[in-house]
Amino acid sequence: MKKVFIDGSVGTTGLEIRSRLEKRRDIELVALPEERRKDPAARKEALDSCDVAFLCLPDDAAREAVSLVENPAVTIIDASTAHRVSEGWEYGFPELAGRRERIASSRRIANPGCHASGYIALVEPLVRAGLLKKDAAPSAFSLTGYTGGGKKMIAAYEEALSAGTQEYLGGRQYALGQMHKHLPEIAAVCSLPRMPVFSPVIVPHARGMETTVFLSENETSASVDEIRQVYRETYREGNGVVRFAEDLPGSGVVSSAAFALRDGMAVSAFGTDGRIVLVSLFDNLGKGASGAAIQNMNIALGFPETEGLVL
Repeated sequence: MKKVFIDGSVGTTGLEIRSRLEKRRDIELVALPEERRKDPAARKEALDSCDVAFLCLPDDAAREAVSLVENPAVTIIDASTAHRVSEGWEYGFPELAGRRERIASSRRIANPGCHASGYIALVEPLVRAGLLKKDAAPSAFSLTGYTGGGKKMIAAYEEALSAGTQEYLGGRQYALGQMHKHLPEIAAVCSLPRMPVFSPVIVPHARGMETTVFLSENETSASVDEIRQVYRETYREGNGVVRFAEDLPGSGVVSSAAFALRDGMAVSAFGTDGRIVLVSLFDNLGKGASGAAIQNMNIALGFPETEGLVL
């Protein structure tokens, strides 16, 4: 029986992780009473007593939590942005070449961002295969369900959609200043020469995500078939969490909610040579957050990798 502590268990990601782990018999959850949840001494005791600690906290609080840990045997899985490009932290996307083994031996794992997961799954294999030009940093947009914004956004959307508020009925683009917090990890993990132009869009459904990357002749001279073959080879030997799809659900009209409530991801490539569209479908709270965190925990603890996941 492995002990797990969730620091920040009242947020969206923490609540999702807790609800999943409560159903497992191979996990014992370490819990703090409400009145001690923010007590540094109580948090330190809980952090040092567990096998795995999930940090579902704002960045500064996540850094503070790491500083409290003295037990070298504790594995920390940080769901914040704080350590995704930090030295000494393993990026928790096991489907990328060599990452699964490094996650298994690491005590510090940075859980990927949701938009970043969709972009990296599409672009990193192409960079590794040498199919993108050296100066390429492909542009992208990403549609996400509103649950990724946390409790306040969820409450605002549910109230507005119930009332039929016009502003909330369509997609709501944000981060127009091109400073989205997932951009540094995208550029670092994909070894891009610069951060790409990226547009995230909140859509009026609770869960689900669709990331789209554009490739023109400025980014690649590869064909659609060559790109699809790279995806076949990259994800063939995996565990089914990320898979190449010959086609995506929807008969030519792909919905960002297609993978809602699931922990898997499908990737594919479409279009014609010189004008190629790369698409990944997943759930913003599944492979985009809590599902990925549990997958990383399973690897770190030596459990079957897909234990507790919905694929």
